[in-house]
Amino acid sequence: MVLYRNICNIGEHSAINMDDLNKNLKHIPLIIYWSVLILGTAALLFFILPGNPKFKYEYRKGFPWQHENLVAPFDFAILKSEVEIENEKAELLQEVIPYFHFDTVMSMRNSAKMGTDLRAAAGSDNQEVNRIIVIIKKNLNEIYHTGILQRGIESYPELNGKTEIKRRIGSVVTPVAIEKLYSEKTAYNQISAVIDEIIGQKPAERNWLSNISPEKYITSNLEYDKITTEKEIAEKTVNISPSRGMVQAGERIILEGEVVDIEKFQVLESLKTSFRQQSNTISNPLMLSLGKILFILSMLGLAITFMFIYRQDVMFKHRKIAFLLLFMVLMVFISIFVNNIPKLHIYLVPLAIFPIIIRTFFDSRTAIFMLFVITLIIGFYAPNHFEFILVQFSAGVVAVFSLNKIHRRVHLVKAMLLVMLTYLIMYSALTLIHEGTISGFNFNMLRWFALSSLFILLVYPLVFIFEKLFGFVSDVTLIELSDSNQPLLRKLAEEAPGTFQHSIQIANLAEDVILKIGGNPFLVRAGALYHDIGKISKPNFFIENQSMGMNPHDEMSYLKSAEVIIDHVRNGVKMAYKYKLPEPIVEFIATHHGTTKANYFFLKQRQENPGEKVDEDSFVYPGPLPKSKEATVVMLIDGIEAASRSLKDKNYETIKDLIDSMINDKIKLNQLDQSALTFNDINIIKETLLNKLINIYHVRIEYPKEEGK
Repeated sequence: MVLYRNICNIGEHSAINMDDLNKNLKHIPLIIYWSVLILGTAALLFFILPGNPKFKYEYRKGFPWQHENLVAPFDFAILKSEVEIENEKAELLQEVIPYFHFDTVMSMRNSAKMGTDLRAAAGSDNQEVNRIIVIIKKNLNEIYHTGILQRGIESYPELNGKTEIKRRIGSVVTPVAIEKLYSEKTAYNQISAVIDEIIGQKPAERNWLSNISPEKYITSNLEYDKITTEKEIAEKTVNISPSRGMVQAGERIILEGEVVDIEKFQVLESLKTSFRQQSNTISNPLMLSLGKILFILSMLGLAITFMFIYRQDVMFKHRKIAFLLLFMVLMVFISIFVNNIPKLHIYLVPLAIFPIIIRTFFDSRTAIFMLFVITLIIGFYAPNHFEFILVQFSAGVVAVFSLNKIHRRVHLVKAMLLVMLTYLIMYSALTLIHEGTISGFNFNMLRWFALSSLFILLVYPLVFIFEKLFGFVSDVTLIELSDSNQPLLRKLAEEAPGTFQHSIQIANLAEDVILKIGGNPFLVRAGALYHDIGKISKPNFFIENQSMGMNPHDEMSYLKSAEVIIDHVRNGVKMAYKYKLPEPIVEFIATHHGTTKANYFFLKQRQENPGEKVDEDSFVYPGPLPKSKEATVVMLIDGIEAASRSLKDKNYETIKDLIDSMINDKIKLNQLDQSALTFNDINIIKETLLNKLINIYHVRIEYPKEEGK
């Protein structure tokens, strides 16, 4: 917040580039900034979103036609459905005989090798041995001549439903019945059977024949010729007509209230396709652009109107409104880009990430409304508009509800699983409604839903990137800042141990309170721990850090003492920027005393100088006043906790009176004028603090005495 920098005169010392940019932007009138930002966003969306005209009719298979009677505006062909085309392809593919390349060298090489090995095993070269070798080689050659496949016929999908193959040797093609083909295994069995038969007829030859291993001489000589087969498939399927008949201009297509059956649905799909193809000739580009501009401005108008009514604080923060609009543009760009890639589906885009990150930096209401706007924008150009909007909006809302906090990894995994389940349930419900049967369920969609849900794990790195780019603070960062081993807190504990213990006490009390009234407990805890870091510069000037009997204020004027005490706010803000603490934490440091006075020194100055006019401004803290619930709670508790320690008699009544009087004083002094607290919140704060302080100081109930004793 630039206001804090002006108070402390340290704007020129900041090393944070985004803050410097924000400071320069503050000099631009808001109306100009908003105009440039909104028009820039509109321009980006105009170039990102498709410029082709949209088919104006919405319809669903199995549902009544909700529009007026429709007649053909021009001649168009009735396109075949994908199922029809696939069925025609399947019929033609049944006519295609697969080609297999035949290796002629393999049989000659293995036959010659077998002959050599058989003679060597026989150890002689007589007429009987030669006759046996001829028989075995003849069987082997016949097997090779027919053809040997590497595997069994059933393992080749190309042979399903086929009765023959085309055996190709060079340019010569010969048909071969599949039932005659061998696999390496059946060829081995065949040769082994021949050898066993010879041994059975001539037992005297067993010794050398039994040493023969047929598998050495059997290798497949048929290899699937994919290129030639696919070439023939392409030649047969290239002539498949994509259409089946025509609809003449003026011909009735469907009547109002008539059910869109399969036939009508295909005609309507054909009309939509023809409309897109002829859009350049039947539409006015200028009117198309005008319509797209009006659509974009309407959607942005919804978002901006919501911000003005419910989140004015965002509208007055340059970085926040810029982030919202630019992030929206980024998600639209990614969605349209993915949708234009033929092999990808638009459901691959993890749109649920958008509301999760908005929820992290803003609130659930803003996240859900911005999700609504972005799903309308993308859904208008997405296929199956109604289905896309319903499925993505449902998944995004579930993501917001299931991921209130992201400080634990298990929360992100839980959100991922719930989003995946939402996708599945919504898509299944729509499929059953549209098709009336589960057989129409497209199981390929599960892959896109799973990948989209998995991408939710990118939230952590994205949150880190956006924090650095736009100066936001997430719960994860707040938890890290609350670690007592952080350098600045370690320094506070070492140099101002009393203040450190006081800050921990404030943090514990504030966290309990904020959980009761609603707010961010991580923010209030971190803010409470750092709110008094300005005391590090002069710790001994604050009572909680003083040794017994040593008070440096005894030797100073009341005006100088007040200046030292008040300076701990300015010093704290300087130190916060030096250690690059985020702006929300700086608010706690700058506002925890608001614009109240250093009352002790002011009253002492006035008492001891009754005739002298006291300059009240010299005793007033610089402020500003707190705005958030969290910063206001810390301001209230800071004074109450410090004052409660000085109570001589700590009981229920004294503590209650202290809490009531101090909070009422803050209200009378207008310290809560800019706060988000309600009167109901204040009542809860009083009650919670009373209970907590009674427990801290071990206040006991005074039991009534029995009569007569």
